[in-house]
Amino acid sequence: MQEVTTPPVYKEDKTEYDFQSFTDEQVVVNEPDAQQVEETQFTWRSAIIGSLLGCLVAASNTYLGLKIGWTFGASLFGAIFSFAIIKPLSRVLPPKWGGGYFGPKENTTAQSAATTAGGLSAGFVSGIPAMYKLGLMTTPKQDAAGLVLFTISCAFYGLFFAVPLRQHFVVKQDLTFPTPRAAANTIISLHSTMEGEKEAMKKAMWMAIWFFISFIWTVIAYFIPFFDTIHILWWIGHAADYVPLMSADWDWGWSFRFDWPFFGAGLMTPSSTVLSFFVSSLIIYGVIGPVMVVQGNFVAPFGFKSTGETSQSFFLWPGIALLVLSSFAELFVRYDSLWRGIKGGVISIYNGIKTGYCVIKTRLLKKELTEKEKIHMNVGLDEDEIFQEDELVPAWWWIVGTFISIIFTCAIMGRYFGMPVYQSIIAVILGFILSFVGVQAAGETDINPTGSIGKMSQLIFAKMPADTLFQVQKNNLMAGNISASAAAQSVDMVGDLKTGQLVGASPRSQFWGQFVASFFAIGIAVGLFILFAEAYPCITSTDLDMECEFGLVAVTAWYNVTKLLTGAAEPLSKPVIIVTGVCAGVGIISPFVREFLVPEKFRRFFPSISAIGISMINPQPEVPLSMLIGWASGQIWKKIDPFAYDNYMYATASGLIGGQGIAAILQAVFKLGGVEGNVYAGSCVDQLQDNCP
Repeated sequence: MQEVTTPPVYKEDKTEYDFQSFTDEQVVVNEPDAQQVEETQFTWRSAIIGSLLGCLVAASNTYLGLKIGWTFGASLFGAIFSFAIIKPLSRVLPPKWGGGYFGPKENTTAQSAATTAGGLSAGFVSGIPAMYKLGLMTTPKQDAAGLVLFTISCAFYGLFFAVPLRQHFVVKQDLTFPTPRAAANTIISLHSTMEGEKEAMKKAMWMAIWFFISFIWTVIAYFIPFFDTIHILWWIGHAADYVPLMSADWDWGWSFRFDWPFFGAGLMTPSSTVLSFFVSSLIIYGVIGPVMVVQGNFVAPFGFKSTGETSQSFFLWPGIALLVLSSFAELFVRYDSLWRGIKGGVISIYNGIKTGYCVIKTRLLKKELTEKEKIHMNVGLDEDEIFQEDELVPAWWWIVGTFISIIFTCAIMGRYFGMPVYQSIIAVILGFILSFVGVQAAGETDINPTGSIGKMSQLIFAKMPADTLFQVQKNNLMAGNISASAAAQSVDMVGDLKTGQLVGASPRSQFWGQFVASFFAIGIAVGLFILFAEAYPCITSTDLDMECEFGLVAVTAWYNVTKLLTGAAEPLSKPVIIVTGVCAGVGIISPFVREFLVPEKFRRFFPSISAIGISMINPQPEVPLSMLIGWASGQIWKKIDPFAYDNYMYATASGLIGGQGIAAILQAVFKLGGVEGNVYAGSCVDQLQDNCP
């Protein structure tokens, strides 16, 4: 099977990276540890260490997601760094303290745990903050119980949905799954030779160095703003007495910021995405916006003003049109995959209900099955299944688990969010069907269309009845959150099961690793959201003009799409309608043009339409500038030392992203604790502390 090497498209979605250096051949493991046999694939050390690594990714994803709406998968990160931690410990510690043989199958369990623990932050950087901005909730601290219970339902839907999804996509279709395949080959290479082990330790060292630099630098920046932002254009303009240059920096945000996560993201992101993001931001907030403000067409660069349009408010709807409609078009451009995904979902729901009925009939009601029902229950293993029955997850586990989850969800949605039972059930069914669409897309293209899935559910729920507009909006957003979160978890977990299939790791051991990690995922996702919301009230404030550390790109999109679908959106001016219409057409047509008219060898140069949409919504131009710097640095590195780039780029980027993600948590704690920051304001505009970041 030919591996898919198309660069991933970046949206308000969770995206893994396609490492083209990995082949899709399964490698035979040749253990350096005297060909030892793995007696136990699931262990507490692998589950806990993998989960803790996933929590590190979750912290970074919360920071990055609130900034720009992107989150990053933990698959390769978990595979490499669980090995770097557990392998040395397995040799020096006694078995009762976590020592003993550590092989590729247990490594797969740790990697699965990392992916699960790091994967629940998507809803907390998009739909859930949007609910607060619409005034549908009180405060995250007061709503903590409801948020935790909602997150529990999403986490375990993903866990249980993954079982039938594996059968359909991993066993029957045998889809490529580029990043999970790369993770499998990475795990195999780490354990096949001593050289693989040494290389893993080097990667861990590179990651640790850049993690430490990013972390320390960001902590210092809390006290000394020079380490956060340098206002180069303002100081040049000040020295030359040239106001437009000063305005470009101070009013329009074209300053240099030590945004380490976006340096790292730029390293890993395809050229077309980075350049599309930066160039479109430069045109919108560096050319069009300033000209329109000077001419009096816009009243201000950013914000939402009652006195007239700003650059941000004018380009908001065109950006949303590009972002959302291009996401939908990406699904429909592969209409055959979309149809296979939906059809597989409907068939699996039918078979699941039928199996569940038979289980209840025999185990609870103690009745005999009919001949037809016996045939259904005794079909046996699929001829393509490589595992024995005792290595698989029993059907009744996921059926009973899903049934309990549905009851749990209906109770939670009714008690804490006021959603009727039938709407909760519809949202769950949509989540299951759309999980098939998500896995089909991820398996073929490496793109997890989380944002599109959430918008689909919102569109379906747009006309669902409720007593008040308040409740209509609440139901609409919660339906999108349920579907998007459950589908995102399912896609991640099925990808891990593909990794296990290639390595030969038992699906049941991975299931238990994912089960343990789900508790870490719930705690870290809710805890981080509450922490950031308390430290930075702008995340949940209904005041859209409040100054904010975060761009809240995904939150803004969910907020405005909800208002539009529920009839609460404010009327748009004629120019905005025209530009939005043009962008809607471009968003719909572009994926079809790229797929059917552009030769495959040139597609990697095709502009990223979703990145252009994000640039219109994003009010922080320093973000695409930081990504451009990271990308350019990577290209120079690749030219100077291609071997080091190929081997250590991912580790370097992970360290840059992880370090500032953890430091951001510490900064939030400082803010809540009243620790005074910006003790030296010499580098700030006019050297005033009030002008410091």
